[in-house]
Amino acid sequence: MYKSIVFILLVFIFMASHAQEQPPEEKQINIIYGANFTKDEANFPGATIFSKDEHQQVRFEHQGADLWCDVAIFYQKENKLRAIGNILLQQGDSIEMTSGHIDYDGNIKLAKAWDNVVLTNTDMTLKTDTLNWDREKQEAYYDYFGTVIDSANTLTSEIGRYFMSQKKYQFLDSVHLKNPEYILDSEQLDYYTNTKNAYMYGPSTITGETYKIYCERGFYDTKIESGYGIKNTKINYNDRIIEGDSLFFDKAREFASATNNITVTDTINNSIIRAHYAEVFKAKDSVFATKRAVAISAAQEPLDSLYVHGDTLMITGKPEERILRAFSNAKFFKNNLSGKCDSIHSNQKTGLTQLITNPILWNLANQMTGDSIHLISDLETEKMDSLKVINNAFVVSLDTIGNLGYNQAKGKNLFGKFIENELKIIDLVKNTEVIYYMYNDDDELVGINKTICSAIRLFMANNDIQDITFFIDPDGDIFPEKELPENSRILKGFVWHGDERILTKEDIFDEDDNNIVLPIIRGINNPIDRDAEKYESQENEDEPVKKSKKTNTEATTPKKRPTLKKAN
Repeated sequence: MYKSIVFILLVFIFMASHAQEQPPEEKQINIIYGANFTKDEANFPGATIFSKDEHQQVRFEHQGADLWCDVAIFYQKENKLRAIGNILLQQGDSIEMTSGHIDYDGNIKLAKAWDNVVLTNTDMTLKTDTLNWDREKQEAYYDYFGTVIDSANTLTSEIGRYFMSQKKYQFLDSVHLKNPEYILDSEQLDYYTNTKNAYMYGPSTITGETYKIYCERGFYDTKIESGYGIKNTKINYNDRIIEGDSLFFDKAREFASATNNITVTDTINNSIIRAHYAEVFKAKDSVFATKRAVAISAAQEPLDSLYVHGDTLMITGKPEERILRAFSNAKFFKNNLSGKCDSIHSNQKTGLTQLITNPILWNLANQMTGDSIHLISDLETEKMDSLKVINNAFVVSLDTIGNLGYNQAKGKNLFGKFIENELKIIDLVKNTEVIYYMYNDDDELVGINKTICSAIRLFMANNDIQDITFFIDPDGDIFPEKELPENSRILKGFVWHGDERILTKEDIFDEDDNNIVLPIIRGINNPIDRDAEKYESQENEDEPVKKSKKTNTEATTPKKRPTLKKAN
């Protein structure tokens, strides 16, 4: 009796110690087909060596995955194996990996593969020389260059990580995406093989046949060539360069839009648009801009540049035939010329700029008004050539010497001539009238000239009235100051707009323009990944279902290797 009890205890102790040496049953790598086996304690202590026979390869199974190979060095106690030759590691019906060598650790479900590794998942293929596949996390990663091919694109990078559940790749360092229609290069790119969406998190360039996009954070739908950039973004689009805090691009619609701190550069005409919202239509060759919008026509001399503002700007037409429209609260500024009106229409082909509805034009201190004002530029030199004030033309300037009143000239129409961008001659015609303060060389008031006639010519020097010539039956006189009452020193229709005069390029903007509250661009500080958001949402919805079901990762029926694949 005593011996029996001792024997039973010894058996129990042996079984317990043996169980401690073996991994838990659910983690154990299972031998399905061993074929030939041997041992080599000198080189592989504690291992069993299996090799294929003439009928089939060696096969193992582990928690829902099957592995075939020519030779396997199996450490059953450590629950590890090394597979050699024509390897296929298959998980489920969609994921397969082939290679020349694999080290597999069953305790942590980690496969380290090398020698022409090829990983496939449905319609995606990954090729690299060395790949780690973490089956516990369902992630695969490489550190020494890899190539991913799917139905739309071919991607290469130095470093890559594949998240199998999300079908997402994270590429780092020298990322290159090649598509028949374009090329994308980036320092960091997240790519979803099911949606073909790419998320860029480093300096990135997309080069298509008719466009080039640069950004340091952005999104791109590689199927339809549409996306956006939200950090240091620039689009070279036809003959325009678009920059802004946030840029959207759609190739199919031939459309791009930008938000916040925008610059649109016309590379052919050397002109610039700045605004906080803009749209560019390539097919229509047009730009729409608003929110503190200004169009700048850059001249050879910086001081000659023209600044045009309106609540809305529209630029249309082919290169060298552009038409600029500024409407609602339109204003412009040039070094010696500025103005305001309800709307501005400027035609590059004809050189004609029209100030429409309640126009006011300032040639430095000289104020000109009328029903409409036309400015004509020389098409060859692109300098100002002439101007017209049509109907109710009025010229006013402050008497800056004696500060006694205003110099005034009026007529039905006004015609002006510029020489080297300076207004030199002003002709007023039909029912003209003049009130002019005359001084001698010592700046002493000689008198006030008040005359009516059929036409008047004003000669300008240093942008001030130098001389006046009257044509056809002038009727008037030079009155001493005391003999001309204050109410007789103002011509009918006189209005002084001195407090509205535009003195600098900043004056074209009013208080509303300068106090615009810019929208916050989502994603500049925190990356946007709508695919990840959608995946997480689906995971949350599916969680109760997952918790209510018991999953069985063990193989329930024998599997045959689909086709013996050789590593490429």
